[in-house]
Amino acid sequence: MLTNLYIYLLPILAVAVGYLISLFLKPGSSSGFKLLLAFSGAYLLAVTVLELLPDVYRDPDSGIGVFIMLGLLLQIILEFLSKGVEHGHLHFQENSAAFPVLLLFSLSLHSLLEGFPLDNDNHLLHGVVVHKVPVAAILSVFLVHSKLSKTKVFLFLAFFALMTPLGSWLKNNVEFISEYSTFVNAVVIGIFLHVSTTILFEASKNHSFNASKLAVIILGILLAYFI
Repeated sequence: MLTNLYIYLLPILAVAVGYLISLFLKPGSSSGFKLLLAFSGAYLLAVTVLELLPDVYRDPDSGIGVFIMLGLLLQIILEFLSKGVEHGHLHFQENSAAFPVLLLFSLSLHSLLEGFPLDNDNHLLHGVVVHKVPVAAILSVFLVHSKLSKTKVFLFLAFFALMTPLGSWLKNNVEFISEYSTFVNAVVIGIFLHVSTTILFEASKNHSFNASKLAVIILGILLAYFI
């Protein structure tokens, strides 16, 4: 019971922490924020490759590769709608009074799917949480600077925060989803591969890796391997 509560509450806490960070820092220009983003990308990629991939490939003839590619393509489509907030960017116009429905849909679907594999993998849970903090911070900066009311901002963030726990709950309680969990996890792998590699690619933009970025990326990979 405590394990399930941990799975459900930690992603919500990550969004709350991201919101608090947005109040005191400027995530788009903060070097510490960029290091956190690079660390999250490395950790998420390592956990995906070291744990999720071997698990779904237990049956090599199941056509899992197709579902991984579908997940990757799905994430490309979602990022077209969200303007890249999943990997630390947001290109929506600030001071807009229009409710960002497409952004909410994209982030919610992404978050819902990433909740499915979390029922039995604490390493992945930690990776998702670390990734969710900078995403929530970037998102909060946009929402706070928009012309949306405080009520709408709260509802947006609350809905976003609940999607990952909802995905975990559906996986644990809906028989149909549990039955096809391997294929759903393969889709999530494709999503994680795209998001994490995009983060790492942007961390080394213009081929300018500094020692700090390299160190946190190596740390993320090592922690995913040894913990």
